[in-house]
Amino acid sequence: MKVTIDEDRCVGAGQCVLAADDVFDQRDEDGVVVLLDPDPSDARLVEVEEAAASCPALAITVER
Repeated sequence: MKVTIDEDRCVGAGQCVLAADDVFDQRDEDGVVVLLDPDPSDARLVEVEEAAASCPALAITVER
C-alpha cells in the first residue's frame, strides 16, 4: 500500500491520527498532517482507509 498526503489541503482536523496514529501525526505548530509511514503493511489497510475516508479535506490518498 502507498499513502500520500497533500499538506496544502490539510485542515488539521486530526481524524487521520485518531484512526491510524502509527501512520499519521500532526505538526505541533499548525496541526497539519505528517506522514510517519508512507508504505504501511497491508495489516493496517482498514485503519488507513478509515483515516482517508474520515479526512474532511480529502488530503489523504491510498493506493493498493
